[in-house]
Amino acid sequence: GKKLGYTFNHRNLHNVSLGQGQEVVAEQALDLAAEEGHWLILQNIHLVAKWLSSLEKKLEQHSEGSHPDFRVFISAEPAPCPESHIIPQGILENSIKITSEAPTGIHANLHKALDNFSQDTLEMCSQEKEFRSILFALCYFHAVVAERRKFGAQGWNRPYPFSSGDLTISVSVLHNCLQASSKVPYDDLRYLVGEIMYGGHITDDWDRRLCKTYLEEFIKPEVLEGELCLAPGFPLPGNMDYNGYHQYIDDALPAESPHLYGLHPNAEIGFLTQRSERLLRTVLELQPRDSSEGQRAGGTREERVQALLEEMLEKLTEEFNMAELMAKVEERTPYAVVALQECERMNALTAEIRRSLTELELGLKGELTMTGAMESLQNSLFLGAVPEPWLRRSYPSTASLGSWFADLLARSSELEAWSRDFSLPSTLWLGGFFNPQSLLTAIMQSSARKNKWPLDKLALQCDVTKKSREDFASAPREGAYVHGLFMEGARWDVQTGTITDARLKELTPAMPVVFLRAVPDDKQDTRGTYPCPLYKTPQRGPTYVWTFNLKTKENPSKWVLAGVALLLQV
Repeated sequence: GKKLGYTFNHRNLHNVSLGQGQEVVAEQALDLAAEEGHWLILQNIHLVAKWLSSLEKKLEQHSEGSHPDFRVFISAEPAPCPESHIIPQGILENSIKITSEAPTGIHANLHKALDNFSQDTLEMCSQEKEFRSILFALCYFHAVVAERRKFGAQGWNRPYPFSSGDLTISVSVLHNCLQASSKVPYDDLRYLVGEIMYGGHITDDWDRRLCKTYLEEFIKPEVLEGELCLAPGFPLPGNMDYNGYHQYIDDALPAESPHLYGLHPNAEIGFLTQRSERLLRTVLELQPRDSSEGQRAGGTREERVQALLEEMLEKLTEEFNMAELMAKVEERTPYAVVALQECERMNALTAEIRRSLTELELGLKGELTMTGAMESLQNSLFLGAVPEPWLRRSYPSTASLGSWFADLLARSSELEAWSRDFSLPSTLWLGGFFNPQSLLTAIMQSSARKNKWPLDKLALQCDVTKKSREDFASAPREGAYVHGLFMEGARWDVQTGTITDARLKELTPAMPVVFLRAVPDDKQDTRGTYPCPLYKTPQRGPTYVWTFNLKTKENPSKWVLAGVALLLQV
């Protein structure tokens, strides 16, 4: 304060934590602070978005004639995306902006986690050795779950706001448990930390499994036996003082790598590639959109879009004649119903593509007035992005426009071949379905009808073959062969018939053909298997399809921490 020309008196510091109904209190505090020369802290202004325009006017009024010592400090949570920025521009322009960047890397995160405590903390429990060991393990757990989000969907299906408060409360729970019991209640600790303290943030079942697995690896009896490694080359330290733990992190923690999180090095390649793609896409979107630009290679903007839409209209397949297909179906088997539903969905999508492209073509020729929707479509075509109206009628996809359209034509071709006589193809392209769950359900329905099994007592058995698509000439008598699956985080070893470590730089190796069949629940053998989630796209999360039990010789927890999943698109 003295360096800035005024003295600091803590009695003249006022704090208002904003929330519902606190706006009037904040305005009164502002008036008082401006008159008396106090410092005012307004916390959590992101919670009162509608009041911010009034705050801007108040600050403008007090910018002249107020006490020279009057200061206002404003805090807010960062916005998740640019569209969510709510702080008025006037406030931002007249403020000194300070941002608290989260630490990056496991090294900085582990130090920050340990900074929440002190030597006094380490000495406050009667079971000192147990308390210190588990506290350090919890610090590492916190650092890992907080930093793992940088790996995108392979890290967490959804991002979560884990905070230092979760860690400090977990350590308090640890202290209370140890004080109340002579033995370490490992199960209780794992449950309280994994299901309540951290699990309270988690909304995805697969993320909950990941959190639970981390705790099973970090909080177990080996903690006290000196045999636990928190990561490859990083054993849990013994009994040390507070500064000793910080020094141990500097001396013993290996260099930053995905191995510290239980991930394969390919995970880093994947997230750096995605980050680069986002940067380049943003740069491309910032290019001038004036039609006079781009007289270089490829002609003007309109000419390039015109050429592209003409090519797409020429290649776009005709819609399926649903009346003819319905008449062709002799028996409405579960498989035939799936094929008809897929044809209907394909019709809706191709009709919208043809309509919007034809409309834009007329607009570019001057025969129709260009609307906002047409301009948006033109921008998407020019930038190589799939237009939003098409995506709404489409299937989840992360592909660019060119790859997406080629994929659409391939899907249409598969459907055309299947709908000729509606006999089940020798192998089905599972990723080519708008709704792949419908096919998997049809497999179970068909078996239930044939064997007179109750449908709710069936499970899907997944057997990975050693063959590729070309090696199959006919469909199986029961169940179905499917192809087009990819594995992320590991690979399938055809020789041993199990999951194994991925090869470096092979991010999503293809799977052999998979044989899917329905079996009664009580006859499904899940020993030595990893419950592997299947997703439609690398975005994971809401694109979840099914769970396949894949054979593994290693502990399934290894594949859980590695974020191993099957994908239908890459």
